[in-house]
Amino acid sequence: MAGSKRHKLFSLHFFKRVHRICSLFYILMLFSLINVAPVSAEQEATDPQIERWVKQLQPSSLSTSEMRKELAWFKSASAPFRGKTIKSVAEDIKTHYWESETLAQAFFDITGIRVEHDVIGEGAVVEAILEQMSTGKNIYDIYVNDADMIGTHLRVNGIVNLSQYMAGKGKPYTNPNLDLPDFLNLEFGQDYEGNQLQLPDQQFANLYWFRHDWFVRPDIKAKFRTFTENKYGKSAAYDLGVPINWAAYEDIASFFTSTLIDGKKVYGHMDYGKKSPSLGWRFTDSWLSIAGVGDNGLPNGRPVDEWGIRVEKKIPVGSSVARGGATNGPAAVYALSKYIEWLNRYAPPEAKTWRWVDSGPQAARGDIAQHIFQYVTWLSHDDFTREGSPMLDTKGKPVWRVAPTPHGRYWEEGMKVGYQDAGSWTIPKNVKGQKRAAAWLWAQFCVSKSVTLKKFLVGGTPIRKSTINSDFVQQRKEDWGGMIDFYASPDEGKWTDSGLNVPHYPILSRIWWPNLARAIKGEITPQRAMDEIAFEQDRLMSRMKLAKYSPKLNKPRDRNFWLNRDGAPKLDRERDLPKTMPYEDLIKRWEH
Repeated sequence: MAGSKRHKLFSLHFFKRVHRICSLFYILMLFSLINVAPVSAEQEATDPQIERWVKQLQPSSLSTSEMRKELAWFKSASAPFRGKTIKSVAEDIKTHYWESETLAQAFFDITGIRVEHDVIGEGAVVEAILEQMSTGKNIYDIYVNDADMIGTHLRVNGIVNLSQYMAGKGKPYTNPNLDLPDFLNLEFGQDYEGNQLQLPDQQFANLYWFRHDWFVRPDIKAKFRTFTENKYGKSAAYDLGVPINWAAYEDIASFFTSTLIDGKKVYGHMDYGKKSPSLGWRFTDSWLSIAGVGDNGLPNGRPVDEWGIRVEKKIPVGSSVARGGATNGPAAVYALSKYIEWLNRYAPPEAKTWRWVDSGPQAARGDIAQHIFQYVTWLSHDDFTREGSPMLDTKGKPVWRVAPTPHGRYWEEGMKVGYQDAGSWTIPKNVKGQKRAAAWLWAQFCVSKSVTLKKFLVGGTPIRKSTINSDFVQQRKEDWGGMIDFYASPDEGKWTDSGLNVPHYPILSRIWWPNLARAIKGEITPQRAMDEIAFEQDRLMSRMKLAKYSPKLNKPRDRNFWLNRDGAPKLDRERDLPKTMPYEDLIKRWEH
C-alpha cells in the first residue's frame, strides 16, 4: 500500500510538472503567433518596392500610410499567383499607354504577376472581345472595353458578372478599399437589375470647347454684336458667349470663319469626316440625342433612345420610323445635315480626311475658335500642355474652356445633354480560376485610390469622385479649363453612354460609318443615308437570337402613325432662336 501511495504521489507531481511545461509551451506558441501576425502598415513601410511606388505614384488621394496599407493588401492577396503572366488590352489613348508602361511594372514589382497590357485601336478591341465571346478562344484575360457595349454584354451573357464574383469566388481577391460608390458613373457598367458587369477604368465626356481668350476680348465681342445686328436686327441681336443651342453655335461658327483674328484666318468649327469606324462613333456617341432625336428620360430616353431605337419592356422593337423608331426621322436627318453643312462651311478643309485619332489634338493648332464635340481626353495631349503651346497663356494657364454641349432644335428639357463613356474592365466568361483572379487583381490595381489621381494627371480621364474632390485637384482646377467644375456638378449625370438598349453594339455599329461616308461625299442625301441605317438595323435586329431580351420588332406602319403621336419620332421643326450665356454665369450654375 505504501508503495502504491508513493507511486500515486509521484504520478501526481509528474503530471503537474508536465502541465506547467505544456502551459509554458502554449504561452510561448501564442507569443510566437502574435509576432508572425500580418504586419502593420508601418512595418510594411520597410518593403522597398512598396516604398518606391508610394513615392512614384504621388500625388494620391490617399495618405502615404493609406497607400502602404492598400499596396500591401495587393501584395498579400496576389501571393498565390506570383510568377504568373496575364494578358490585357485597351484602346490607344494616353491613359492606357501609361498603364502599360508604368502601372504594369508597378504591379509586377509589388505582386510578382507579370502583365502584358496591349494598347491597340478601339475597333480592334471590340473585334477581339466579340471573337472571344463567340468562339471561346482565349485571346486576352481581361479587356478595357467601352461600357457602350453593356447592352450587348447583358444580352449575349458572355462576360463575368462582377457583382456575383465579388460576393463569391472573387471575394478573397476583392480590394476592401475598392469603394464602389466613389466611382463616377458606375451605372454605365450595370445591367437592368443593377449587377456590375463592367468596372470603369477611364472615362471622358464630349463637351463644347472654345477659345475663351477670344470670346472675352472687347474688340471681338463688339464685332460679333455687329454681326448679329446685321443678321437679325438690333432688337434680336445677342452677345458672344457659350452657345446654348445649335442656332447660336452656327452663328458663332459663321462669324469666326469670316473674320480675321489678329490678321490671321481662323475657323469657327472643327470635326472629322474620313470613312472609318470612328466616323460611326461620331454619330452613335449621342450626336442624334444632342440633336433631340430620342425621348425624355435619363439615361438614354424612354421609350426611344439616342440611336433612334424604340425599346419596350427591355425589348428592342424597331429603329425605323415605320416601326416606331427615330433613326430615319426628321430629327436624325437634321443631325446629319448640320454635321455635313458645318464640316463643309466652317471647318478646315483637311478635316474631311481626319479620323477620330487625327482630329483629337487639332484644336491646339491655334486657329480653331470652337468645337461642339470635343472629347476631353485629348485635352491632356502634349500639344495642349507643352511649353510654348498657343493653348497656354503667359502664366501657363489654358486659354480655352469647356462647357455644356449645345443642343439641337428637337432637344427638350429632360433629355440627356451629351455623351460620356467609361472604358471598363471586362472579363470574358471563358477566363476562369487563377487567371480570372489575377486579372481581377490587375484591374483593381489600375483603379485603386492609390493610383487614380496620378492616372488622371497623366491622361485626363477621371473615374473617382475622390480624385475630383481631392485638395490637389481642387486647388488647381483652373488648369483644366472648366472640366473639374463639370465633373463636380450635378449636371454631370446628364451626360451618359449608349446604354442598355443597343442590343448588339459591334454588329449594329458597322452599319453607320459606310452610309455616313457616302452622305458626306454627296453620293446620297442625308435622308437616304439615315433610311439605309434604320432599315439595316431593323433587318439585323430581326435576325438576332440573344440569350436575354432579344429584339422582337413591331410590324411596319405608315410613318404618319408614329410621327403624329407624342414623343419620338418627332415632326419637322423650324430653326429655334439662338441663345448664348456668359461663361462665368455657367460656372456659377454648375457650382450651385
